[in-house]
Amino acid sequence: MEMIDGKPVNVDVAKRDFKYYIFDWDDNILHMPTRIYLEKLSCDGVWRPVSVSTSTFALVRTDVEHYRMPRTGGREAAFRDFQDAPDARTGDLAFIRDTKSALARIAAGEAPGPSFETLRKTLREGRIFAIVTARGHAAETIREAVNIFIDSVLTPAERAEMMANLRGYRYCFDKVETFGTDEEELDYFLSMCRYHAVTNPDFKERLAYDDDFGARFAEATTEQKPELAKEFAIRDFVEHLFRTLQRTNALGHQVAVGFSDDDAGNVAAVSDYIRSELARRFGGFKFVVYDTSDPSLSNGRKVTVAGQLTLPGF
Repeated sequence: MEMIDGKPVNVDVAKRDFKYYIFDWDDNILHMPTRIYLEKLSCDGVWRPVSVSTSTFALVRTDVEHYRMPRTGGREAAFRDFQDAPDARTGDLAFIRDTKSALARIAAGEAPGPSFETLRKTLREGRIFAIVTARGHAAETIREAVNIFIDSVLTPAERAEMMANLRGYRYCFDKVETFGTDEEELDYFLSMCRYHAVTNPDFKERLAYDDDFGARFAEATTEQKPELAKEFAIRDFVEHLFRTLQRTNALGHQVAVGFSDDDAGNVAAVSDYIRSELARRFGGFKFVVYDTSDPSLSNGRKVTVAGQLTLPGF
């Protein structure tokens, strides 16, 4: 640790392996209270309204014999709490409110999601990351939720460690020797991360005009679209990483990218995409996928999809 511009700077970050993470949010980082509104076929043959958690939806979303979207309103009605429409009673955004609620339950003793501690460590170490979720919120909303996570979860000592690491990366790779306030440096770091809600209208518009994904997405079934959209979001983050490493002359470092998701269907689709596309384009990267769908495994099931680098924590 060195003092530069009157602030603690961890210059040893230049010696680290470069590990980056892509996180699903619901039931992977936090068990959110947000509900999905469906219709379920009863024993008497009548379709009746039912609300399910995100973890239950991950299990039943392909069970078209017993579950369906509401006849009135369809998918938009089913996922009405997964958009950025302000709550009529409180005026705040549902995602922010539910994030605070989930964090409060953890503070009261409830177990967090399987990737909760990995996100905490990622922030503490100042590593670039991405949030990729099937929700429809704006990127700014998800980024605000990460800010709330930092304020609620990191201890003062962990926050100080994070800031020293962030200054270290700025000093070693951006050649910065005069730092802003902690708030300014944290804002810069969070701007380097990515926040993709794949059913957000702006994200879907970007996807629709992409040369590789646009036509495939237009022809995909309703069940296939979230998986395809997550592949697009992951490609965007990996390309962003490559450009960042190229800009800072850091491509000579060992690079590994981890992806975690609690939906087994997403895990399978993303693993196939990494093998067939990303591993070919980014042959020097190691890709690891964590299947966190099994609640009996505290950190999920790890699968090395491509690359042979052996990195601590991967």
